[in-house]
Amino acid sequence: MATIDSRGEEPTLASTWSAVAGRPLDGQFLDWPADMFAVTNVILERSEAYRFALSPNAGLAWPPRRFADWPGAVTEAGQQWSSWLDTQQGHLPHLLVEEWSALRERATTPLAYLTDGLAPRVCEALLTLHAIADEACAGLGFPLDCDAKGCLYRARARELLARTGSLTRIPSHLLRVLPKVSTAINGTSIRAFSRYVCLHEPGVEVRWHKLPVRRTGSGPMARHANLLLLPWPLRVRESDFHPLEGSVKRLTDEPYGLFEFAPSEKLDLDLLGRMIDAAKDEVDSVDGVMLPESAVEESDVDAIEALLDRHGVAVLMTGVRERASLNGRLPRNWVHIGVNPRLEKGSSPETSRERWFHIRQNKHHRWSLDEGQILQYHLGGALHPGVRWWEATDVPRRTVHFLEMGDEVTMACLVCEDLAQIDSVVEVVRSVGPTCVFTPLLDGPQLSSRWAARYASVLADDPGSAVLTLTSLGMVQRCRPHGRDSAPVIALRKDPERGFREIKLESGAQGVLLTLCGGRTARRTADGRHRVDNATEYFDVAVHQVRAGTTVTQPAAPPQRPATRPLEIDEVTLLTGWAQALAEAVACGPHLIDSVLADADAGASWRTALGLREPSRAVCEAVSIMGRAARSVRSSEDATRLEQLHAWCQGAQAGAPGLEALARRVLKAALGPYRAREAEAGDVRRPAADSPRRPTLAFSAPPPGSKVTRTGS
Repeated sequence: MATIDSRGEEPTLASTWSAVAGRPLDGQFLDWPADMFAVTNVILERSEAYRFALSPNAGLAWPPRRFADWPGAVTEAGQQWSSWLDTQQGHLPHLLVEEWSALRERATTPLAYLTDGLAPRVCEALLTLHAIADEACAGLGFPLDCDAKGCLYRARARELLARTGSLTRIPSHLLRVLPKVSTAINGTSIRAFSRYVCLHEPGVEVRWHKLPVRRTGSGPMARHANLLLLPWPLRVRESDFHPLEGSVKRLTDEPYGLFEFAPSEKLDLDLLGRMIDAAKDEVDSVDGVMLPESAVEESDVDAIEALLDRHGVAVLMTGVRERASLNGRLPRNWVHIGVNPRLEKGSSPETSRERWFHIRQNKHHRWSLDEGQILQYHLGGALHPGVRWWEATDVPRRTVHFLEMGDEVTMACLVCEDLAQIDSVVEVVRSVGPTCVFTPLLDGPQLSSRWAARYASVLADDPGSAVLTLTSLGMVQRCRPHGRDSAPVIALRKDPERGFREIKLESGAQGVLLTLCGGRTARRTADGRHRVDNATEYFDVAVHQVRAGTTVTQPAAPPQRPATRPLEIDEVTLLTGWAQALAEAVACGPHLIDSVLADADAGASWRTALGLREPSRAVCEAVSIMGRAARSVRSSEDATRLEQLHAWCQGAQAGAPGLEALARRVLKAALGPYRAREAEAGDVRRPAADSPRRPTLAFSAPPPGSKVTRTGS
């Protein structure tokens, strides 16, 4: 039975969209593909008409018989549309106009007709427009294949995403269109019908950041990362858990209270430095460091980043805990993501003299300790088993941060219980499908039979994200259910194609080094379009046990950092979007360089049309710095433009502060994918698209006297 709207009438296509977005089905959808994607996605999902592409009825064949090549037709129309949007001159693609007219003419069709398969022409138009809009949104996240057509439109859309957290012009409190990173192999939901963008209705704030961290070079070795996993605290005592005074309620009826986790084992900076040194005995560099949930206090972060800076580490991910305050405000629990301002993996170990960029991903769900868990973790002396103990943390507004990094990789973090709660936050993550989801935990052993593995499988199977969980060795050792021995599995990685890897910590080791390798993978859709191999995956290729050496290092006091950065993280996101457009123009259409720079500058009319404020003076100045360099290579031969511009980017010292140095680093990272594609295009032989992907890295034997041992990979 059809749903009746508030006026007692059956909803139609037009009224359904009006109820969601408060606007009519008019011609403005032809001006912006993400808007077209939104309207078609909403109607297809609410009517469930997308299912007819999987199971056609008597009135609808799929793909439509009137097309000799439907996948090719929608792909071509999408490309033509994105090209038209740069200037909005000439003619729109004929197929786009034809299908939009067919939909508009039938806007009063009851939604129930679509649901019951009684409106095949409407269904055909919706699915075709949905596919065209999706194809026109290719590259709105990070740039894809080298093609300058639509360069200006994509740059504008990236700024819209950075400013509003959405790619659509429709207000984000009504709905959001976001870039899509991964696609499921066997998906059949509405999510499976797109490969470049996704739609999510309101309820969760979304922030999209661009901090391009990549390794110098254009060969396969540039697409790997070494991640040091530190399962600290290495010891957790029963006394590290204690009830919040006066918090126990309802003593006679299911009593509950609040507890705080405050480990007595403090962060050992000397040990951290020795661990990085030991790891660098095995590999060329440590690119990232990850610690579990609540591993450090907020006051430790600056000292950690100062130490990592001296070792050339690019990224820090650590759980951070606050102490309970005396004013009654509950503390917060979050993942701190710190990115080195040098924006480079494998950089030389020297101090950058700039503050790191920071992202805070809050935890949204409290840990609840019931009697079974209290006994399992042997905490009954600190927390009474007859009381349900809730983690004493604040519950902030639901927000999810996506960090787009170098090498076409997007990551997200979820804190412990947030992975297990299938709520709106996880639904946003499933829609976007980030390349990697990192999950710091305060949990027992990360076995493939336990809860974290089940929920990691949800994200690995659909949409195809790789998930890494990490917990504290101290909590692993405390987890002894029913008298069984603890299993020293401190981390778990679930790969959508390679399955589970349980990562153990061997006796005497204080951490594990995980090496990840990047490679191409496919984007698929359930509507019948051909697969394309333009996505990126990261898979693990080596695991090493790390034992700190005995040499005692004396970490220097944290250097005095400037109170401000040349640009804040939101400004770097804007700058990176325009650097990507500039690199695209230099590589594929040097005649567009001036147009890109004009659009990036303050006063460009397109911002007024989209309702965006002007960029800051510092962002405009940074773009101008990059623009002068781009113009200087414009007349060079195709084969040398990228290399000449890359050489200019290398001109700034790695650790030099200041706006110009940052602009050079950002543009250098933006040029990386284009230089890599040129190198790939020069390969004489490449494996077939359907052949198994194999690790492309070879690891030499460890140096004599190395403190690192290898486990099976």
